[in-house]
Order: sequence, then C-alpha cells, then structure tokens
Amino acid sequence: MAYAAIVLTALCGNVVVIWIILAHRPMRTVTNYFLLNLAAADASMAAFNTAFNFIYAAHNDWYFGLHYCRFQNFLPITAVFASIYSMTAIALDRYFAIIYPLKPRLSSTSTKIVISVIWLLALALAFPQCFYAQIEHLGSRVICKVDWPGDIGGQHQLTYQLVVIVLIYLMPLMVMGVTYTKVGITLWASKIPGDSTERYHEQLKAKRKVVKMMIIVVLTFAICWLPYHLYFILGSFIEDIYFETYIQQVYLGIFWLAMSSTMYNPIIYCCLNKR
Repeated sequence: MAYAAIVLTALCGNVVVIWIILAHRPMRTVTNYFLLNLAAADASMAAFNTAFNFIYAAHNDWYFGLHYCRFQNFLPITAVFASIYSMTAIALDRYFAIIYPLKPRLSSTSTKIVISVIWLLALALAFPQCFYAQIEHLGSRVICKVDWPGDIGGQHQLTYQLVVIVLIYLMPLMVMGVTYTKVGITLWASKIPGDSTERYHEQLKAKRKVVKMMIIVVLTFAICWLPYHLYFILGSFIEDIYFETYIQQVYLGIFWLAMSSTMYNPIIYCCLNKR
C-alpha cells in the first residue's frame, strides 16, 4: 500500500505538472521548463522502476527477464541524474537572474539544449550499468545483477558507485548549496535599494517565493536519497550487512523513502506557488 501510494501520487501529480506547463503558454518559462524535465524524470521513475524494484526486493526473485533487468539498472541513474541536474540548472538560473540581473537570461532554445545535454550525460553515466546487467539462475531463483568483468572483490562496482554518488548527489548539492546561500543573502539579508515602490516589493516577494520553493525541493530530495546512498556505501565495505536478520525490511524502508522523492514536488508546488 505504501509503494502503491508513491506510484499513484507521483504519476498523477507529475502528469498534472507536465500538462499545466505544456498546455498553457504563459507557463513556459525557463524555470518551468526545468520543472517539466524534473516532473518527466520523476514520473518515469515512479512508473517503470518503483513497483518492479519493490517486487524484486520483497520476493528476492527476478520475474521480468533480461531486457527489463538491463532497463531497471539503466533507468534509476538516468532519471536521478536528470532530476538533480534540472534542480541545479534552476539554481544557477536563479543565481544569475538575481545576482547579475542585467545579464541576458537563457532563451527558450538554450534551455531546451541544456535539457538535452542533461539527458545525454545521464544516458552516458547509466550505460555501464545497463551494458553489464545480467540475470543469473540460482537454483529455483533468478537474480538481476550487474556483472563487471574482472571485478575482483567488487572494486569496479564500488568505484562506479562512488563516482555515481559524487556526480548525482554530492557535487550538484554542493553547487546548489553555494548558489542558494548567495541568493538567500541577496534576497533576505541585503538592504532595499532606493526603489522601494510597491512594484519592487512585489517582484522581491515573488523571487523569494520561487527560491524558497526550490530550496525545499532540493532539501527534500537530499533527505530522501541520503539513507539509500549510505546503505550501498556501507554494503560495499561491510558485505555481512546484507545477511542481517531484518536487512530486507530495512532496505524496503530505505528504498521507499528514496522513491517517495518522486511524489513530493507537485505537492510542494501546490502549497508554495499559486501560479
């Protein structure tokens, strides 16, 4: 029921976000194009990854064949990369718009190019997982795993895992932390310049709302995915952890939290952005 709630809420919420942006021309802003990309990544994760991985983790048996095994190892890294770099692009766009307001903004065409580059990089990073994914028969069970060639002691898997964590978690979060800190200081801590008209205050208020909303989106993502990354880093160094009595239940809880990140954003938009 908990996993079904994620799938239904994430699909309904993100499809609504996609429809609102595509069907209403005034909504097609630079920030909203990146939110559209984020919604598409979250919806694909909810639709094609969450339920299948839950079934595999709960039953410890892969029912879906080799091709879907490869797809399952390919999609999560692709979608998470696209999600977090869409957030990073929004943070950088807000940074330049607020810190350097006289510089030209990204055009619609440039935004689409940036989104295309994000997906191409995501596909490239996820490709090794897909390429080396295999199914293996263990008695009556079938498992889906990534079999790195010449991987003695799991070193290749560990190296890849650490690179992925740096690229899709630590580095973008660090960039967003720096940019939103500077933006926050500019919007909340600086003195109001000579133009203190009502229109100026409305513009400042609107900017603060967007930045506040995006900071909450980023923090939600960071909190949801932190236990998941820690679990696999710990498992890479201490393999015995996978044989603990309640580790399956612990993993299902951690995986639920990570997958739940796909459903929160539409709720955050609804609560913090009337437009």
